[in-house]
Amino acid sequence: MANVLRHLPELEGMELGYVQGLMQGMSDEKAQLFAQVYRTKRRGSDIILVLCLLGFAGFAGLHRLATQSILLGILYFFTLGLCFIGTIVDLVNYRSIAYEYNIKMAYETLNVLQLTEDMN
Repeated sequence: MANVLRHLPELEGMELGYVQGLMQGMSDEKAQLFAQVYRTKRRGSDIILVLCLLGFAGFAGLHRLATQSILLGILYFFTLGLCFIGTIVDLVNYRSIAYEYNIKMAYETLNVLQLTEDMN
């Protein structure tokens, strides 16, 4: 059984619990591969916070683009973060934005690993 904190020490809170559930029953080798792939895809909440703060400098929507919310990112960019109201709301919820994106990436990573395992 893989130790999540040994492979992904940067995880915390709800993300740690979710990834721990995904990695349950994985061999150490598979967990290491999962961690390598997932680490390249995930976004830290601190990065989302910085990108969100850039919205007040005229670069609204970068945090949404970084989390693959392309249409919302473009909308924020052209409306100055929906007149800064959307940017303020996202500033309050930056951790949940990062968490939702990371959960999606963890699930996607798991599916890719299972597909490659099934092919072999």
